[in-house]
Amino acid sequence: MNKPVFRRMAAVLLLLSSSLVFTGCSEGGGTRVGQSGPSHPGKAVYNDYCYSCHNPGINGAPRIGDVDEWRPRIAKGKALLLASTVNGLARMPAKGLCYSCTDEDLSQAVDYMIAQAQPFSEQ
Repeated sequence: MNKPVFRRMAAVLLLLSSSLVFTGCSEGGGTRVGQSGPSHPGKAVYNDYCYSCHNPGINGAPRIGDVDEWRPRIAKGKALLLASTVNGLARMPAKGLCYSCTDEDLSQAVDYMIAQAQPFSEQ
């Protein structure tokens, strides 16, 4: 194998492995009011399929945690949000390209995004 290519591959693997080691550190601490904890059942589907558009807001996707962007969508009801997720929209593919996801998986991902969009309240 070409040494420069091998070195780049080794550097990428080292970077990926070190990021996996430190990933657990970011999950620490308590759960704030208005946010789902790390064990929310929809978080895994969100992380695997939804984050790439909903984190940066690509193609008008409401950004995760943005209360103002989610408020009018949530007001229309979860059933409509789930139908839009399953069937797709003009700028969102059906099932968010998670064709192996069940409607229940997608429902949990929608629940996760709704939970993230709840305003924080002080206790």
